[in-house]
Amino acid sequence: MEAFAYARPGSREEALAQLGASYEESAVLAGGTDLLSLMKNYVVAPKRLVDIKGVKDFGGVSMARIGATATLQELADHTSIKKSFQGVAEAAAAVPSMQIRNMGTVGGDLCQRPRCWYFRNGFGLLARDAQGKPLVPGGDNRYHAILGNGGPAYFVSPSSLAPVLIALGAELEIASGKGTRKVALEKFYRAPRDEREREYALAADELVTAVLLPKGAEEWKTAIYEVREKQALDWPLAAAAVALRMEGDKVREARIVLGHVAPVPWRAPGAERALAGQTLSAESAAKAGKAAVEGAKPLSGNRYKVQLARVAVKRAILAAGRA
Repeated sequence: MEAFAYARPGSREEALAQLGASYEESAVLAGGTDLLSLMKNYVVAPKRLVDIKGVKDFGGVSMARIGATATLQELADHTSIKKSFQGVAEAAAAVPSMQIRNMGTVGGDLCQRPRCWYFRNGFGLLARDAQGKPLVPGGDNRYHAILGNGGPAYFVSPSSLAPVLIALGAELEIASGKGTRKVALEKFYRAPRDEREREYALAADELVTAVLLPKGAEEWKTAIYEVREKQALDWPLAAAAVALRMEGDKVREARIVLGHVAPVPWRAPGAERALAGQTLSAESAAKAGKAAVEGAKPLSGNRYKVQLARVAVKRAILAAGRA
């Protein structure tokens, strides 16, 4: 990798002061499970790493606030999270590597870069050749998007936690030297229009400090369902997160978010409407699954993802009903 400077601030103020005006100037280091791989492969080459693991303000887990430097294992093991937000604990525990769960952080999971092999091999976030032609539509696109892929972005959002946190209405706390702001996690992600944009709305001089869960979020029953090629360390081919508000055996309100099928965590309002007011059953869950993938536009090599996403939604709904 390229040579870089290393800073390990001890306070929030020191950390924010070390951030630069561009992504090339500085990068935030927490668990490092994704960033260091990108640097070793020369995909990114920041001049300075700002290690925030020693800043206590950025850690900790509670019912209302999940610190950005809390590890996935901390989240999966937290008693109150497991009791009140089953889907969140499941999403953290589902990362199939104990090493990554113990090193990887909540903030890192939410801000990790796409696993797209074109991006990882230096063809840019939008995967274009030297003449500016998109590589994905005519190339190997087995693991690319089936929704929201009208262009120019074809990668899939890789976060394990984002779908279920969006279903719960979570916000992000974001800090910079100018102050702190909050943004709905659902609005944090975006499909970039050109190579100057990233896949999330975070400036180079900002960092995610916490996930904020809204008051009353514990009233929702949550669950996830992920489909993988193998249960060893691998990213899902398709995933679904569901939050249900129930009245007896009927669904009063539903929130359904798909993962690994679009450049952003994909909210499925059609599926939510199809399920609302229905008695929870395998039939109503299957109808919602079908509605979730309406409008999908699979590429030449990933049509199979439509069925996987449909089934993931159905099974996540049934799991949430049992939660």
